Amino acid sequence: MTRDEPGSAAATGRDETPQERADRLWGEMLQEVRVTQTGAQILFGFLIGVAFTPRFAALPDFDRNLYVVTVVLGAIATGSLVAPVAFHRFLAGHGMKPELIHVAGRLIALGLVTLALTMSAALLLLLRTATGDPALSWVLSGCVLLWFTVTWLVLPQMVLHRIAGRRRDRMPR
Repeated sequence: MTRDEPGSAAATGRDETPQERADRLWGEMLQEVRVTQTGAQILFGFLIGVAFTPRFAALPDFDRNLYVVTVVLGAIATGSLVAPVAFHRFLAGHGMKPELIHVAGRLIALGLVTLALTMSAALLLLLRTATGDPALSWVLSGCVLLWFTVTWLVLPQMVLHRIAGRRRDRMPR
């Protein structure tokens, strides 16, 4: 990597070697995933417990199927968010940190998407049960999923696009 490549010291404003950069990025990823990992695990544990409540047996078929989908999404979210730890444990010391960062980043992104879907589906199930109004439940759950999409995906892309535009404007022509 030369100093002028994206991610290089010139582009990031840091004077670090590729290995130092990989170490820093890995530490940052672990800090980021720590919060979502815990939240996903708590949500998944709660979802598992729902099936053992007396009211669960009285749920209509649609709600039972929605519950199954929600639990499966929760399992995928939890697994995706925990996977980077397993990767690190098995691959540490093999000089593969840049590859590990790439794969872990994809797994974390998958975990965030499935966590948003899990939370929205769990909200839909809860609202269908609590309000008794299926249409309102779908609208509210859809609004929450839209909120996750905007705040977790769209806004970061907008910021990235804005920063890229500023960098292009500063480049000599």
